[in-house]
Amino acid sequence: MEGQIYKIHSDFYYVDDGQTYFECKIREVLKKQREKILVGDFVEFDNGVITNIIQRKNFIKRPSVANIDQIIVVSALKEPDLDLHQLNRYISLAKYYDIPTVLCFNKDDLKWDRHLSSKIRSIYEPLGYKIAYTSAAEHKGIKNFEKILEGKTSVLCGNSGVGKSSLVNAINPDLKLRTKEISEKTQRGTHTTRHCEIIKINDTSRIVDTPGFSNVRFDFILPADVDLLFPEIAQYRNNCKYSDCLHINEDGCNVLEHIEKIDETRYESYLSFIDEAKEYKERIKYEGKKEEHSKKTVHNRQIAKISGKKRQSARNTLRQKLYLEIEES
Repeated sequence: MEGQIYKIHSDFYYVDDGQTYFECKIREVLKKQREKILVGDFVEFDNGVITNIIQRKNFIKRPSVANIDQIIVVSALKEPDLDLHQLNRYISLAKYYDIPTVLCFNKDDLKWDRHLSSKIRSIYEPLGYKIAYTSAAEHKGIKNFEKILEGKTSVLCGNSGVGKSSLVNAINPDLKLRTKEISEKTQRGTHTTRHCEIIKINDTSRIVDTPGFSNVRFDFILPADVDLLFPEIAQYRNNCKYSDCLHINEDGCNVLEHIEKIDETRYESYLSFIDEAKEYKERIKYEGKKEEHSKKTVHNRQIAKISGKKRQSARNTLRQKLYLEIEES
């Protein structure tokens, strides 16, 4: 049988085959593989035991979720105030994993600076992002938001307190996802979601309820690759004087020559990511990059791969048996 992991709790994996839900455990051989089973993974299972992980089309490492159709970045226009730098983090993370992204600006019912609307459009519409305005409290823009979700598995990401759970409850009140008001002192919310879970909103749409993306940092890529996360910067990179140009203060930098065409907040975010990427470069400077994999794919099935050490041990055993047979004969 085949199905999709919709929830993981402790050592139990909950699988949806489209008609029934199953509580499963993992086959022992899969436990020896380094790659974990993620919420969203399609798997083969038999008698409550997962026997194989079907190859993923995509995934996000943290929070761990696989096979996503789109990421919807939810930001609050007020309470808490809109943070474009944090928004750029989420957008760039989605860009890194090459997952389509929609920008949703919630709490449209509050008194917010309407000049922000033109700024948002001027920055993100030229980059190809679809933009939606909503108010979960007053049910504004919910029908349009529901159409964006239609027929897809979507991950909602954004700071705590921006109204992700409230938006889902506005579409389907029967779900009754937990919500919590933001703190008056810190102007921040607290996470109400404790684990990843795929939730059916209606017959065609599903969302992945996640514990949040509060600590997105780009300390896992090299500085020279950061500009690829910013299309408006990447379009000028090939004409820089130096191939390893970081577009900060280098001589002959084509990006700096066109800096007036790049939004200030986007460029500031780019510089922040460069600093984080430099930390990664320093960390791996004297470390080996080779990574051993404990599995291999054969006919679209992932199977455990015997290590070289174990293979050698098996060969030694066979050799000893052969010598023993020769001596006995």
